[in-house]
Amino acid sequence: MVIGIDIRPLMDEYYSGVSEYTRLLLTAIFTQDKINHYKLFYNSYRDLSARVPKFNFPNVTVVKFSYPNKILNYLLFKIFHRPKIDLKLGADIFFMPNFNFLACSKRCRRVITVHDLSFLRYPHYFSTRHNFWQRSINVKKMLRQASRIVAVSNNTKQDVQNLCRVSPKKIVTIYPGVSSKYRPIDPGEPYLAEVKKKYQLPDKFMLFLGTIEPRKNVEGIIEAYERFRQEQHADLVHWEGQAETGDETVSLVIAGRPAWGQRSVYEQARKNKFAGDIIFTDYITDEDRPYLYNLAAFFIYPSFYEGFGFPPLEAAACGTPAIVSNVSSLPEIMGNAAILADPFNISELAHAMANLAYDKKLRAELARVGRERAKQFSWEKSAREIIKVFAELG
Repeated sequence: MVIGIDIRPLMDEYYSGVSEYTRLLLTAIFTQDKINHYKLFYNSYRDLSARVPKFNFPNVTVVKFSYPNKILNYLLFKIFHRPKIDLKLGADIFFMPNFNFLACSKRCRRVITVHDLSFLRYPHYFSTRHNFWQRSINVKKMLRQASRIVAVSNNTKQDVQNLCRVSPKKIVTIYPGVSSKYRPIDPGEPYLAEVKKKYQLPDKFMLFLGTIEPRKNVEGIIEAYERFRQEQHADLVHWEGQAETGDETVSLVIAGRPAWGQRSVYEQARKNKFAGDIIFTDYITDEDRPYLYNLAAFFIYPSFYEGFGFPPLEAAACGTPAIVSNVSSLPEIMGNAAILADPFNISELAHAMANLAYDKKLRAELARVGRERAKQFSWEKSAREIIKVFAELG
């Protein structure tokens, strides 16, 4: 059987969660499946061959189209519904690891991964341009035409059913994995000190890592941080000798690439009473991410909405305790391996910060539980379940 795969998410210069999902899942699939033949498709007028992974497996072929993307997406795929990508590749099944413009023949069996439907549920968290793009793709129609839909969480599965009116019979929940690079790192490892110096990190800090955009609630983190610092000497916490001194400064490190809506985040940080202890690192390289998690005292991720949420699980795999939202998929993914807090309640977030900042015993317990939780999510398991979906449609 020939399976076509859209690898356009791997064209991005800066990898997002979708890009990482695509790369790691496909590597795991190709490692396991020696029977089917895979034809991977991407399109670029420019030469991006150095950026796109080679996937050196005997049953994998990478096919590049060289149309200007705007012409391919809008004029050919959307208006003329050409070229039929499955016919071009000779594919029996076509797998899309994310939404994008595409034209397929009626006989083609399509499998589509849905990471989240935030643009449908909360369009005000996105730019006009982003919402126009999603409307142009017509996600609801695409999902109704799909043969099988892969949801990355049960929360996302419910959203697909409720927002797109898709039968639950053709939706399967397949959790992504956590890369083995996320692990506890020996404090004596030299590169740990290099990363600390590279990003000018303080000795003790809480960490947010993700795209700086409204949905991630970074403004809420900054506001809660100010409340936490103001109240850190008050009677917020009592632990009968387990608490550390409240005199030690806990800085806030915000790591990630700025996106739409980020200006208000920087403005709020500038006005914060403790602005001198708020550090922005910009984009963190793939190599440095595990080290950053290991350097942090704890991780904070009070996102308003996540379809899955890789960063808290990555932090957990590194043995770094986390605070996450008690909404969307995060309680499902993290279970009891994190402190759950209301992302709309600044006082609750500030109190959670105090809990983790000054209670060593709590941090150690969440680190232990978090490592065990992260072990439940493996790319090998994800790949097996996707291959099973292909077999059922074949």
